[in-house]
Amino acid sequence: MVVVVALALFASACATGGTGTRDEGPARADLAGGSAVSPSATPTSSPSPSAVPDRKEAARLVKADPSVSTQVKRELTPCVSDDYPIDVSYGDLTGAPVDDIVVNVLSCGDGVGVASYVYREKDGSYRNVFRSEEPPVYAEIDRGYLVVTKQVYAQDDALSNPSSEDVISYQWVSDRFVQKDDVRTEYGDLGDDATAPPDS
Repeated sequence: MVVVVALALFASACATGGTGTRDEGPARADLAGGSAVSPSATPTSSPSPSAVPDRKEAARLVKADPSVSTQVKRELTPCVSDDYPIDVSYGDLTGAPVDDIVVNVLSCGDGVGVASYVYREKDGSYRNVFRSEEPPVYAEIDRGYLVVTKQVYAQDDALSNPSSEDVISYQWVSDRFVQKDDVRTEYGDLGDDATAPPDS
């Protein structure tokens, strides 16, 4: 009996597989964001495309990028010691010979997405090919697509209670990101509606 159970567990473990995609880096946090495609690729000098940058090097990459706003650069400081508030993901978004880099800059206090960038290797350096600096924003790689999430707030919404969420998908086409999909989820007052008495 023990042998039968062991064989069954082994078979189920072998049958478990992934999606076959190359999605790397941290899973998406419950952050959100607006998006804007970078109008032109901006070369940056660091880090070297031959090495996968860590968070510190990714922070230097953003700070050296002339297309990044002064405000984002000013706010991009370590929260504790030399721990920069950024998420870094790597994967194939643009078909470049080296993995593309997705950098999300976060706020120290509440971890809200401040800005998102995509860097692509070309001619020995990384170039900015996408940027979004309308917080809250968060970008990630999903099955070869760049997926940008933003929560939409009405005037009186609390940070923890947005009115809706936009999830926008981009695909790399002819040396630029092209929007392919835009899904909005309206949160509304579902709790209030569920408890409201029926009309008589």
